[in-house]
Amino acid sequence: MRKKPEFHDRVQKVAERDGRQRSGICPGAKVKIVRKQDQATGRTTEGRVKEVLTRSTYHPHGIKVRLEDGTIGRVKDVC
Repeated sequence: MRKKPEFHDRVQKVAERDGRQRSGICPGAKVKIVRKQDQATGRTTEGRVKEVLTRSTYHPHGIKVRLEDGTIGRVKDVC
């Protein structure tokens, strides 16, 4: 019989795709970021992660990354 997933398992799956958790973001991952100058409008830029810049495991506004094209911003969504 298949085990029913626990609540914390479902929360963990959502957190992995959340841009605020460092564990869900690695070099090569496709993400949507918000650059500093686009924070007021919320405009996102899509690309692949070259480098993760935030050192902590969590950041309330999103993990800061550098994309392969050199753009820096905070992750809003992991594609």
